[in-house]
Formats: sequence, structure tokens, C-alpha cells
Amino acid sequence: MGERRRKGRPVSGWLVLDKPIGMTSTQAVSAVKRLFGAQKAGHAGTLDPLASGCLPIALGEATKAMPQVMDAQKRYRFTIAWGAETDTDDTEGRAVATSEIRPEPAAIEEALDDFLGAIEQVPPAFSAIKIDGERAYDLAREGEAVELSARQVEIHRLEFIETPDRDHSVLEVECGKGTYVRALARDLGRKLGTHGHVSALRRLAVGPFAEPDFVTLDALRETQAEDGSEACDALLAPVETALGSLTNVSLHSGDATRVLRGQAVLIRGASVPPPGPAYATGGGQLLAVGEIAAGSFHPRRVFHL
Repeated sequence: MGERRRKGRPVSGWLVLDKPIGMTSTQAVSAVKRLFGAQKAGHAGTLDPLASGCLPIALGEATKAMPQVMDAQKRYRFTIAWGAETDTDDTEGRAVATSEIRPEPAAIEEALDDFLGAIEQVPPAFSAIKIDGERAYDLAREGEAVELSARQVEIHRLEFIETPDRDHSVLEVECGKGTYVRALARDLGRKLGTHGHVSALRRLAVGPFAEPDFVTLDALRETQAEDGSEACDALLAPVETALGSLTNVSLHSGDATRVLRGQAVLIRGASVPPPGPAYATGGGQLLAVGEIAAGSFHPRRVFHL
């Protein structure tokens, strides 16, 4: 029997979706895949239903570059509602601790330095982290006590923006993989002698993808309705957009052919890049993502574009 054909168009690239509030990341991927009529799609980093903003969606061969985006630095703008800590650390949960204290802007700014760099953070009980094979949020919803261990995360920048009223403050954060903004709001509240939770959250950037690249679902639907799924392709960023932080190895045609077969090739030239993650191109074509080791490029995922 021959290989079963995959339904849909073999379209590849990145759609930087401005995910609306109230939609899960999985629902967003399904909607985008349907509008493009694409064979394959996935997202590079979950965004909570209550959050909006940057959700990079990989179509086709771009799915092979998703790990690079998932590991990338992220930027968020978020609002903390002071006076209550909830069991979900956002507005969906029930209050588990309250306080009449409302921190002053100067006190907030002073406290931020304690949250910069590599810090220990306990993830929210309502998170996708697995405990003995079960998602923490499933256990928490069933009323079980969820105890998660602290883990190290990286906060690159944390900035106070404004306090629009005494009950709310707006901040921005640039952080590494695995950081929970909800936990950051919770811990900042405790640091300031009060309680807080996230009442609004917008992701502004993920790796190379930022607000100027955002496409709304409404814009995508309008394009598809007026001109068909193929017209949506003009809204895609190239697959290699996700690989800009990696070393690029340019290969001649013979080595390019070998890499497309999954074979390692010796890097030619006067200078060999240092060992580490890299991607290979040849003849203006993206070939593979892999790593440089012992003077050779070793492909790990080969692209068929």
C-alpha cells in the first residue's frame, strides 16, 4: 500500500497571530489551519485563553523549527489587580487571600530588582506541568492539593509602566522559557506585603516575532473570504525567520544534496564557526537545522521546501 496522502495544501511559513481573549491556543491553530487549508500546523508556545497577543503558528515545514521559537525570549505587558490572591493567580480563580494594602508606585519599582536575573519561581497550581503523568490544572480542578517545586527562570527586564488607579498597576516583562507571569504577579504582591493577581495579560513578542508582524483572525478571514486560501500565504513569514539566532552555514550544491539526505558534511573555508546550534542553506534554499560539531554540520531536521 502507498503512503496515505495528507489532506490540505503543502503551505509552509509562520503566521504571527494576534490571539484574541477567550480562545485557547489549540482553537487558534485549528482556525488558522482551516483558513489556510494547510496540511499541518502547530503553535510555538501556549498562550492562556485570558491572554491576548503573539501566538506564532507554524505551518508545514515551519513546524520543524518550533523548538527554536519555544525556547526564545518572550515579552509581556500585564496588569496586576491588588488586594486579592487567587488560586489560579488570575481573574478566573477564587480569592484565597485578601489585603487592604495598595502599594505605591515607588515601592513597586524598588521591589522589581529582586525579580531580575535567574530567580526561583513556584509555578501556579493551575498550570500544564505534569505531576505523575497528570496535568496540574486537572488535579487542581478536582480539588486535589497541588504542590509544585520551585524552578529557575530568567527575567531579563521588568519595568513598572503605570498605576491607572489604586487597585491596578501595569508592568512589562522580558523573560525566558518557562516563566509564569501569573506567578510573578503573585510573588510581587507578597513581596510588597499585600496580594495580587493578573487581571490582563498581552504577549508582545516571542523571539523574532513582535507586534508589527501581528495578523488578526478577522484579517485572515477577510482575505480568505475575498481571495481564497492561497491569498493568505502573503501574510506568512518565511520558515527561516525562526532561525535567525542560530549560526548559518552556507553550502555548495554537492554538500547541500548530502544534507538533504540527512548526512553530515565537513564545513569548508578558512574559518569554521564554533560548535553549537546552526542551520544550513544552499543556493538560496533553507536545507536543515542541526548543529556544528568537530568541524562538520550535522543535520537534525531536514526541510523540504
